[in-house]
This record gives sequence, structure tokens and C-alpha cells, in this order.
Amino acid sequence: MLHLLRNVHILDEDTRSFIREISQTVTRSLALAVVCIYLVWAYLLGASQPGRYLSSVLLITLPVVLSVWASLALIEKHPTLAHLLWLTGLFGAITLGWVFFRRPEIALFYLSIPLVAVIVNGWTLAIFSELLLIATLVATAQSPVIFPMPDFLRLMIGVNSVLIGFIGALATGSVVGVVQRAFKEFQMAREQMEESRHQRMELIQTQEDLLQANRELARLSDRLKALMQIAEDARRVKEEFVANVSHELRTPLNMIIGFSELITQAPHVYGDLPPALLADIAAIQRNSQHLAELVNDVLDLSQIDAGRMTLVREWTTLQELVESAVNATKILFEMKNLYLRVAIPQEPVPLFCDRTRIREVLLNLLSNAGRFTTAGGVTVRAYSEGSNMIISVADTGPGISQADQTRLFEPFQQLDNSIRREGGSGLGLSISKRFVELHGGRMWLESELGKGTTFFFSIPMVEQLTPHGEVPGYRRWVTPYHQPEVEARRSKAPIPEVLPRFVVFDRSAALQRVFNRYLDEVEIVAVESLEAALEELSRSPSQGLVLNGATVDVSSQAVDQIIGHLPFLTPVITCWVTGEDEAARRLGVANYLLKPISRARLIGAIRQLGEGVRTVLLVDDDIEVLQLFSRVLNSAEEGYTILRARDGNQALELMRERKPDVVLLDLIMPEMDGFQVLREKQEDESIREIPVIVMSSKDPTGAPIVSDSLMVIRKGGLSTRELYSSIRALSEVIAPRAPSAVPAR
Repeated sequence: MLHLLRNVHILDEDTRSFIREISQTVTRSLALAVVCIYLVWAYLLGASQPGRYLSSVLLITLPVVLSVWASLALIEKHPTLAHLLWLTGLFGAITLGWVFFRRPEIALFYLSIPLVAVIVNGWTLAIFSELLLIATLVATAQSPVIFPMPDFLRLMIGVNSVLIGFIGALATGSVVGVVQRAFKEFQMAREQMEESRHQRMELIQTQEDLLQANRELARLSDRLKALMQIAEDARRVKEEFVANVSHELRTPLNMIIGFSELITQAPHVYGDLPPALLADIAAIQRNSQHLAELVNDVLDLSQIDAGRMTLVREWTTLQELVESAVNATKILFEMKNLYLRVAIPQEPVPLFCDRTRIREVLLNLLSNAGRFTTAGGVTVRAYSEGSNMIISVADTGPGISQADQTRLFEPFQQLDNSIRREGGSGLGLSISKRFVELHGGRMWLESELGKGTTFFFSIPMVEQLTPHGEVPGYRRWVTPYHQPEVEARRSKAPIPEVLPRFVVFDRSAALQRVFNRYLDEVEIVAVESLEAALEELSRSPSQGLVLNGATVDVSSQAVDQIIGHLPFLTPVITCWVTGEDEAARRLGVANYLLKPISRARLIGAIRQLGEGVRTVLLVDDDIEVLQLFSRVLNSAEEGYTILRARDGNQALELMRERKPDVVLLDLIMPEMDGFQVLREKQEDESIREIPVIVMSSKDPTGAPIVSDSLMVIRKGGLSTRELYSSIRALSEVIAPRAPSAVPAR
């Protein structure tokens, strides 16, 4: 049995070693048990008859002890040889006892030899022991004197030894089968345990990796929060910078535009001026007003998170754009004795574009060409190419190398220091190229060193048509008395452009200015009353009626009165956008004028207060601004008396002493600003009723936040799908973008 256990097919070396240890332990136990039984028997026999059997017992003990010692010594390295020696010694001891004691009953111990052989070594040693036993029985039968034994006992021992060996083999085989199965299941259990242990180790490692990842994510989250805070601080600094730049740019522009406008509209203030000087000042005025418009666009550009400039497209002509740009820059060419030629079609060429942007592109190209051309001149050409109008500006300047052409349109790129000496910043071409691309066109150049440079840009002339000339949403009128004719060809009529349409009701122009500035390709219809809004909505469907709650009554009662009369289920969209009128109402002043302020607007605002205005108090920390507005007021027919104050304290003193009819107040001043002056004035009953007109560079509609709430109402309500879609679309626009929470440990 132990031999079979050693042959069990188990791959695990630890299990093989365990089986070998069991086999060796069983062999040792059996050998020692046999020795112990023999010694007890020998002791009892020797004690009963000390002198008679002592020599025989000693002789028999010798093979027993020697065979056990040899088997114990060889069992680890040579188990089969150890079993053979042990069984041989046991067989010899039984034979000696049979001979010495002349007792055939001792031969019955032979029956244990095959059983022990089967247990410790298997069939091979068992058959060998059976053959040895039968041979001994046959051989001893020839010497009955030496080996006395009845024949039936010999036969019984031989037959029983075979039966005992066979029965032992069957019994051990069954046990070995059970043990083999147990070992296999044990091995499977060990493999599963090892697999589970391996998986557990992988899970532990995965858990450690996840913990490490969570720690890294937590650190990244903290870093992201810090970076977001830095970005938020940068955004706030940018907004403050934009507000400061707005004030710093509008103030000098106000001076330039104000003085130039005063000179051109009231030249008698300065005496007799030559016509050439008046013409030059008129050019200064036009370009200053254009610069003021560009300042507004630059400030808007810094507030657009999407990173794109909106366009206000309108119909104009190519001739108008080119003529405006040429007139603004021809003085530069005349001063340098350069020619400025124009070669464009004579008949008007309509263009649907943002005239301010395209004019700026032409001005930039002409200014660059005039500055870097020392001899010859510049030629402006225009021609059509397919559906695009190509406009070029060619000069006879020094030209541009091929290496420099690749980086010329990048921001802040200057080819040499000559641009900086001429006052350039390296932004003009980059901005111009962007303006052209926003129109769907492109800009490029051709140049050779020493032969001049030609800049080209294209502007689309017509809108794209649908692939098959089909008008979307078109339905033929059907009558049962007339069979419609089926047209054999597609319609060649141009498809009308259908833009989203909004009707805006705002008693000030603030909301309309915001829409025109930020909404591209949207039709805005401004109305002056709710009745006009209903009439306009009935005439043509619109996406919505937009109300400015800052200037219009949007209470629930007022909205309920109009919601039932709105056609086509038009929604009512209410927002609160503060304009100059609302800013004046909140400040408690008569009017709010945004710099730059024209002469007509300033005098008109004073005239709105009535005919009794004679004394005007000017309050501004800039002496040049005081001088400008003083001359503007002196040019008026009313003959105003003008008082001046350069800070808030002086203004309050003059108001209390002289009681002016109106105060023209700047809000941004050192020490005591305009807001503090208004608060002090409101607390003083003696000067509380003096009207104030605020003159400021702070645009209330140019702030980052122009409306703090939005309300939508529609007759008939919203379905579940409409409500869900509206909430989802609205949340995608206004929901804050924050990083997902990361669990940290």
C-alpha cells in the first residue's frame, strides 16, 4: 500500500515528500512493533525456562535485530532494499524458531510475511515472499526430522498465506484508491487555495494601487483647486484690468473726439481757421470715432469665453469700404510723396459683411504699406473669383523673405525693429486675418525681396444654397378646385436666408446694444410698447418676446395681461440688463453719459432739464477734460456760466456756495470719488435737489455680469419633454464647470 501511495501521480513536491515520510514512519512503526513483540515473547520464554532456551533465543534474536537495524538505516534512501532485508530477517527468525524449538505451530507466523510485504512494498515483494514461503515448506517437507510438521498444516499454511496475501492486496488496494482520491482532492484544494491566495495578493496589490491612485487623485484635485483659484484670480484681475483700460482709453478718446468735434462744428470759438486745418481735424475726428468703436470691440473680445469675435453683418458696397479706407489714409501717402491708386469695378458691388471689421482690415493693410514704402506707392485692386470678392493691396516696398512670410500672421510677430519704431505692435495682421476668416474668407500674401509685397484677402459674395435648390419648410397651396401642376425642373429661385428673430421691448437701448454686439446672424426687432410688440409678433412669427425688466414693468399682472394675446405660443423671455437710463435711476441722477461724449449729446442732455439752466458745475480731476467741456458749453447758444471743480470736496463746497443749476460729475476721481459726492449731496437738504448728469467711462452694459436673472413664460405651459430639454440646454450654458469630487484616503 505504501508503495502504491509513493507512486500516486502528484506534481507537488511537498506532497511527494509528505507521502515518503508516511511510508517511512509506517515501516519504522511496524518493524519496531515486531521487535517489541518478539522481545516480549523472548523475555517470557527465557524467564519460564532460563537454562533451556537461552541459546536458542539469542540466535533467533540476532537476525531479528540485524534486519530491523539494516531496514531502519536504509529506509530513507533505499526503501525496497530495507523492506526486503527486514522481511528476510523476519522469515529467518521464524525458521530458526521452528528448528530450535521443534514446534510446527511456530510456522504459523509465516502467514504474516505476505501481509506485511503487501502493506509495506506492494505486489512485487508479496509474490516474492509467497514463493519463498512455498519453497521453504516444500524443502522442509524433505526433512521431517529437522522440520517436523504435519502435511495438512503445511498445506494449510501455504494456502492460507496465498489467501491472506490476496485479501491484504484487495484491502490495501481499496484503501489506496480512497487515499489516492483524497490526495487528488487535497491537491486540487491546495491548487485552489494557492490560486485564491494569488488572487488575494492581486486584490491586495490592486487595493494598494487604488489607494495610491486615490492619493494621487486627491493631490491632483488639490492642485486643480489651487489652479482654478489662480485662474479665478487671473480672471478677476483681467476684469479689473479691462475696467481700468476702458477708463484709460475712453478718457483720452473723449478729449480727442470732443476737441475735434468742437473745432469742426463750432470753429468760431477759435477764430478764423484755414480750411486745410479743418479738413485735417475732420479726418482726426473720423478716425478717433472709428478707434472708439474698435476700443469697444477689444473690450468685448476680452469678455468672450468662447474666444471668437461676433460679427454685425449688414449690406454695404465694395466701393464704400475702399473709399472710406483710402480717405482715412491718403494723408500718409501725400506726406511721403507716394501714389495711392484704386482699381476696382465702377458699378456697385454689394457685400454682406461687418463693415467695421473689413474697413479695419483695409486700414491696417494700407497703413502698413504706406509706412514701409519709401518710393513708388500702393495700388488697391478688387476682382471677383467665383463666389468670392478678392481684394489686394500691392506696394513697391522692400518685400518680405520667404522665411519671414510663414510667421508674419502670428500674434506679436515683428520682422525687425522698424515696426516698433513706427509704432506697431505686431497684432494688426493677426487680427485682420482673424476678421477675414470669421467672414468665411482667407488672407495670404505674395512677396519677393526688393520687388514689393501684395496682400490678398477674400470675402464671400453670396450665401450657400441647399444641395438641390429645395426651399426648407415650403408647402404648396392646395385647393380641391384646382389640380396642381408638377414642375419638371427644380426651382432656380434663390433660397431666402431665415434668421432667428426676436422682438425686444426695452425703453432704453441697452438690451438691443448687447444683442447687436454679441449675437451673430440673429434678427433683432426693437419696439417701443407692448402694443407694438403684439402687432409685430402677429405680423411675423418670432422665437421670443424679450423684455428688459430694468426698464419695463414685468410684474406678474403685467405679464398676465399680454401672455394671453401672444400669437403662435411665443414665449416671453425676461431679463434685467442695466443701461444708462437704469444706471442713472439707481444713482439718483438726471442722466448718465458714457464717454466719449459728443457736443450735441452733452448740450442736449442739459437742454432736457429745462430752459432755466444757466450755471453749470463741471467736476473732473483731469484739467484737460474741464477745458474741453468748458469750450463745448461756451460754444452753445445759451451762454452758460461755468464753474470748475477738480475733486469731490471742492464740488460740494461750490454746490453749497453757488447753487448751480446742474452738475456734470465724473465718477472716477482720487480722494473723494463721484459716488461719495452723490451720497454727501443726498444727505444735505440744501443741495439735494440740484440735478446731476454723470459723465463716466464705465459702461454699465460692458460689465462681465449684465443680468442676474432670467425668466421664461409661455402660454399653455411646457410639456415634460420641453421642460427637460429646456432645463438641460440652459444648464449646459450657465452651469459652473467644476472638477468631479475625488475620494481621498
